[in-house]
Amino acid sequence: MSKPDFSTLTRDNIVAFLGDIFDRRGDEEYLGEPVTMTEHMLQGATIAEQNGQPEEIIVGALLHDIGHFTSEFGTFSMEDTEDRHHEDAGAEVLERFFPSVITDCVRYHVAAKRYLCATRPEYFKRLSDASIHSLNLQGGPMSPEEVAAFETNPNLPQIIAVRYLDEAGKRPDMQTPDFWHFAPMVQRMVDRHMQG
Repeated sequence: MSKPDFSTLTRDNIVAFLGDIFDRRGDEEYLGEPVTMTEHMLQGATIAEQNGQPEEIIVGALLHDIGHFTSEFGTFSMEDTEDRHHEDAGAEVLERFFPSVITDCVRYHVAAKRYLCATRPEYFKRLSDASIHSLNLQGGPMSPEEVAAFETNPNLPQIIAVRYLDEAGKRPDMQTPDFWHFAPMVQRMVDRHMQG
């Protein structure tokens, strides 16, 4: 799969571009989970919205796995023997348009799983089989040195919040609004960054 042309993206069309990805490719399988890619991301955002989380958490949850769609590496499967680094692919597309708190939630949601497995042993019990498989490919729980470095990120609380939503958004029977319900807040995040 070739990488799409991101050079045509602007403040005015980035939200439509993201929505089009959700609409076109949202039915793709999500890592051996009982939900599709779109269902997974919409569930995280919906749970955040229902719990009164700030918009940056809602949008971070909505977009955290966008790299599975935009990456030339394709999507992870249970047969993979190496990590495909979808988190970097997603963050690279978004960082021109979104505040660092959003791109950090995308770029570091994998690291956050490794962090939580190292610092909160009960977190591991939340992981699905697919999430455990990818954890092993991603390096397993962080070392003490990695934990200390990760804790210096000023957006750590938001990254951790999105990580918990990542695990929560795997319900086979949950109803959610579509991407366009969240589009206005996605645009607000873009506008906030571009005006900043």
